[in-house]
Amino acid sequence: MKISCIGGGAWGTTLAQVLSDNHHEVLIRDINPQFVEKINQTHTHPFFDTTIPSTIRATLSLKDAVDFADVIILGVPTVVMRTVLKEMNLLFQNKKLLINVSKGIEPETSYCVSQIVKEEIKPTLLKGYVNLSGPSHAEELILRKLTSLVAASENSIDAIFVQNLFSNDQYLRVYTSNDVIGVETSGAIKNAIAIVSGVASGMGLGENARAFLISRGVREIVMIVTSLGGKAETAYGLAGIGDLIVTASSKNSRNFQCGYKIGQGMKVEDAVASIKQTVEGIKTIKAAYQIGIKYNLELPIIQVAYEVVCGEKSPKEALSELLGRSLKDERIIVN
Repeated sequence: MKISCIGGGAWGTTLAQVLSDNHHEVLIRDINPQFVEKINQTHTHPFFDTTIPSTIRATLSLKDAVDFADVIILGVPTVVMRTVLKEMNLLFQNKKLLINVSKGIEPETSYCVSQIVKEEIKPTLLKGYVNLSGPSHAEELILRKLTSLVAASENSIDAIFVQNLFSNDQYLRVYTSNDVIGVETSGAIKNAIAIVSGVASGMGLGENARAFLISRGVREIVMIVTSLGGKAETAYGLAGIGDLIVTASSKNSRNFQCGYKIGQGMKVEDAVASIKQTVEGIKTIKAAYQIGIKYNLELPIIQVAYEVVCGEKSPKEALSELLGRSLKDERIIVN
């Protein structure tokens, strides 16, 4: 089968390799000429010290990628997703199945990618939509290390199709879900908590502090997921806690790395610039903060994280605010 991947970053290229291993033809579209040249000429990627299958090709042309396949992976940062979808909508000549693999929330609207797709792609041109998410570092999956993901769609047939598209019996197992909002929201908000976890580590607070922030962060993820219409059980699964574990405690996580540098005293904008890949967590913190206001949610970790990334407080001041809150029972949200 022919499949196009819009976005040739670390994750898009890694998924292209999975599909190639599963005997599919893949065309990557990226706006970076160096990425495209390396993939086509040397079969390598700037982010990895490894080769990728020579059958994977790349192009600078969005039209060529759209025309190449009826199954299209969306692997661009959420901040540019709407712009790219607008362009794609003008290029579609027939119905396409879209598979989103980006993990973020649009700050201006607090929309997940599925909601942006519904606004920007004509229904007559959309065959279906699936969100593919879960605990996964590209640095490991590119080496074909064991990984598990979740394919979520309102249409069970589409979810099963994507499950079979990516799964193999060597290193990748994909589960299905019908909770699109839950999977998308969990995958996005965990990036915000990963930033906080990184800040704590950068401040030298230790493992106890990180366990505290991650555990209480799960509570805030669940609150946001359920407020937006997702299921609590989704936040407790692979797309939520699973992804949070791998993102909030590993130096392979760009969000954790960014938070770590902020915790060490680096300015937020400098920390983001120092990470050579997209850091979704910073914008997600801002989006999560607005969701909290809209739905009147108690999100103390998101609250202090917002104050830090907006420059209103230093990490040390934010920690004091968090610890100075009134004492209370531990409340676990269970639906």
